[in-house]
Amino acid sequence: MRKLISSGSPFEAAAGYSRAVVQGDWCFVAGTTGYDYATMIMPPDPAQQARNAFATIERALTDAGFALADVVRATYIVPDMADWPLVMPVLGEIMGDIRPAATAIVAGLIAPEMKIEIEVTALRSAA
Repeated sequence: MRKLISSGSPFEAAAGYSRAVVQGDWCFVAGTTGYDYATMIMPPDPAQQARNAFATIERALTDAGFALADVVRATYIVPDMADWPLVMPVLGEIMGDIRPAATAIVAGLIAPEMKIEIEVTALRSAA
């Protein structure tokens, strides 16, 4: 059974996507940037953007019936390699015990204020 999860972001309806899609024991979370959706503010600090992105991802996973610990795959996209040393400690802090298979890519994002985009895939644990 397919279940769609929304974070309430205005971008979801405008661009025709869901924050997350649950299919069976899998949850696919869309690329998530550092907006604080309560205020619609994007902080300039790359590390804070990473924290905001993970907060949005964790809410989507919880709404879908998953936990951050269920993440098995993560993709990190940073447009400026100079920001990587600023976000890497946040990634380690949040994902260090989970240790999903991960890929980091240096590539442009759709708005210049975006310093990171994070996409994850989770598999519901049998426990």
